[in-house]
Amino acid sequence: MPIMRSPAWTEDELLLAGALVVKNGWRELRTGNPEVLELSELLRSLPLHPSEALELPGFRSPDSVSRKTTDFATNHHLYTGKPTRCGKPTLLMIEAFTSREADMLQAAQALEDSIGSGELHLIPSQPGEVDDTGTSAIEGRLLVRRALARERDPKLRMQKIKQMRRRGRALQCEVCDFDFGRAYGPLGEGYIEVHHVTPLHVSGVRETKLDDLACLCANCHRMCHRNRPGESWRTPAALRELMRASSGQAALLPRSREFGPAEQ
Repeated sequence: MPIMRSPAWTEDELLLAGALVVKNGWRELRTGNPEVLELSELLRSLPLHPSEALELPGFRSPDSVSRKTTDFATNHHLYTGKPTRCGKPTLLMIEAFTSREADMLQAAQALEDSIGSGELHLIPSQPGEVDDTGTSAIEGRLLVRRALARERDPKLRMQKIKQMRRRGRALQCEVCDFDFGRAYGPLGEGYIEVHHVTPLHVSGVRETKLDDLACLCANCHRMCHRNRPGESWRTPAALRELMRASSGQAALLPRSREFGPAEQ
């Protein structure tokens, strides 16, 4: 029977380790540092890896956490010494913290808050939290898991549909204007999917508001969720701009669209 190797670091784990290094002035933290010990314990509690991983002696041990902080510190562009060798996910996380530090620190705090509330341990794994290419949003699987669970709440979806109708708005995709009822007749009448518009790093542990959701067709919904390494979820506004740029036919995609506050 092959010996199990310690699982690769996920975006969630790298997010928390990176935040620790950033708050330490992009300096590594030693094994005995209280914050390293605390993070080691936290990482070992995350619902991300099989239980067998906990039996591995080096799995997210203080030593391994300290080594990861060294990877972050020595691969930062301001470090003048020889960098340690690390994988592409770590380099992408360093780039994310370098280019949008405030957002990434907020994401790390949102993740910590969700872990502390116990919410993430109650939500089962969700289809789509890891893309079919094997990647997840740069903010990590667990924040995606929480957002997906909220999107799939049938009561919340129906409330969003009622809100759209109260506002006198057509029940159609807020990106491409596809209307299920118009395309499929009675079969598609009243059908639409909802997408969690609010960026994962700002949605926090608060209850989802209806204005946090956008109505999308299945295709646009999938494209908002589709991940590329080092990227976040796309908002409908971002997807609309991508479609406009890709098609080269700006006249066919109207610019005016009423989106929630998170997309301004």
